Amino acid sequence: MTDSNTNNPLHPLEKSILEALVGRNRQSIEELTKDTRLGIDQIRRGIEWLKLKGLIHLDEMSSISLGTSGYQAIKQGLPERRLVDYLKSGKNRIQEISNSGFFSQKESHSAFRYAKQNNWIEQQRDSIGENRLVRMLAADNNSAEEKLLNKLGVQENLKMSDLTSEETNAFNSLKSRDPGYVREDKLPNETTVTLLEPGKRTLSSVAEAGLTVEGLAERKAPTGKFNSVNLPPMDVQAPVRPLFPGRKHPIANLIDEISEIFVGLGFTEIEGPITQSSFWNFDALFTPQDHPAREIQDTFYLAQIKQDKFATEDQVHKISSAHKDGWKYEWNIDDAKGIVLRTHTTAVTIKYLADNIPENARIFSIGRVFRNEKVSYKHLAEFTQIEGIVTGSRVSLQDLMGLQLEFYARLGIKKIKFWPTFFPYTEPSLQSMIYNEKLEKWVELFGMGVFRPQVTKALGIHNPVLAWGGGLERIAMLRFGLTDVRDLYENKLGWLRSIPRCQL
Repeated sequence: MTDSNTNNPLHPLEKSILEALVGRNRQSIEELTKDTRLGIDQIRRGIEWLKLKGLIHLDEMSSISLGTSGYQAIKQGLPERRLVDYLKSGKNRIQEISNSGFFSQKESHSAFRYAKQNNWIEQQRDSIGENRLVRMLAADNNSAEEKLLNKLGVQENLKMSDLTSEETNAFNSLKSRDPGYVREDKLPNETTVTLLEPGKRTLSSVAEAGLTVEGLAERKAPTGKFNSVNLPPMDVQAPVRPLFPGRKHPIANLIDEISEIFVGLGFTEIEGPITQSSFWNFDALFTPQDHPAREIQDTFYLAQIKQDKFATEDQVHKISSAHKDGWKYEWNIDDAKGIVLRTHTTAVTIKYLADNIPENARIFSIGRVFRNEKVSYKHLAEFTQIEGIVTGSRVSLQDLMGLQLEFYARLGIKKIKFWPTFFPYTEPSLQSMIYNEKLEKWVELFGMGVFRPQVTKALGIHNPVLAWGGGLERIAMLRFGLTDVRDLYENKLGWLRSIPRCQL
């Protein structure tokens, strides 16, 4: 708002605050509340408007103190301090440290990053080619973060204004790493408001317009039977209290979005049970029966349950023959009868192809899959897989790459490249890589390829079958800016409420 802007007059709340500041120039919020007879919420609202217009200056005071993680860090040390102390034991191989269990996955990442940033460690390769960490002399000195934590352990509730620039940087660093290290609390009683020269000129220019301070405190209905009733002022521009009605989880919204993309590309969705016979989960995909992926360490089996009728006799005969001819071993039908929690949705896809033998088809599936893996910041034992399949007489790997580019583009992903790789049931096979702007590096996303003839011909399918798929959670992490996949399912209300329905 400028001095001459008569098209945007002062709101009565703003006029009341400016009039209270005239003569004093500087007041606390508590003093303004007494002088104007306005409520504390009205004062704060008016102050925000005046601040945006550049008519006042607001000095907000706040104090900082230790959070729960901060107290723990004082007792046990920050992860980077515990790492350099651990090196004193003589165990300095990176792989040995990672597998020691001394750090959690999240702590391990933080420890290596900040120890290196502080020049406390240096990575060297020894004579046998293994990576080792060397503790540097700088590790004998406390970091700025450690100094601030120790200071807060002695002096509680330090004022932000009393911090040095180094301490302010340390505070911001700790807060970005883990909000539990330090906390910041506003001090409303010590917040002061200063009237600026533009505010004085604006108040003078609108002196003839708007309500007076007295008129703001009490108004009467202008006409009708209520003209004797005193009415409080009505602020039609006041923000409403935020409401949080029930809504879909961000993952469910992302699934809907991806389904719409597939349908828009001419695909049809298929579904299937999450429990599958080993035959469809492994054998039909030309995975040998002695493959490590079929071990109980990698797959969840349903104990003491077998499925006798899982396929037709012709399908069993052709698949067993493909294994005998391709892998040169005696295929065992008992191994195919085991029931597993599906390790991929491809078990559903391959059965659909075997039962329908389509000449041309575009199908997709989005469903839960299960892997017997240790849960970490990048792995889950249960996650959602996206899969797309295209078959036709003239389709090729080039078509598959084009579909991938279009699919990613509709998700808002522009920087994509492909990398050759190996998968048991596709050849040739590629890995799609996308550029993560936040991490400033290329990351793997989906696997893709053309089904091997040993997979398709055994099921009576003679046209090429293009396939691609991967974890939906990896896309979700990129979409929502997360570094730990577990955050997607911890159901923290603050995070869930912060995710907009439409990602721009």
